[in-house]
Amino acid sequence: MKGYAWGAASVLLVTMAQLLMKWGMVQIPLLSFSEVSLQLLSHYWLALLAVSGGIFGYALSMLCWFFALRYLPLNRAYPLLSVSYALVYLAAVILPWFNESATLLKTLGTLCILFGVWLINTNSAAKSHQQD
Repeated sequence: MKGYAWGAASVLLVTMAQLLMKWGMVQIPLLSFSEVSLQLLSHYWLALLAVSGGIFGYALSMLCWFFALRYLPLNRAYPLLSVSYALVYLAAVILPWFNESATLLKTLGTLCILFGVWLINTNSAAKSHQQD
């Protein structure tokens, strides 16, 4: 159970990191290095904070992932990462500031991802109970 808790923490952190980085990067205009100034950076401090928070979230997610791998076999742990794709899609559709549209094809793809993760982990759990 510890492995799944660490895996869930990793998935939630990487999902939050993706969303923070997306929001932050959309707020910042495209610039060349010669155009970057202290005044410009001070104008976009919130967006830069969001991007920095996203990078920090990735680092924490990686730390949680290391612990998840300690407790879970790789064939159960790795599919859990796919859940973050579904969560990012759902959050981008639900949260108004991302302005993402939901389509039938994207939603079906998301459901396929979730079903696949469930199927892999259910099948693995059933096999491990049979071996005991």
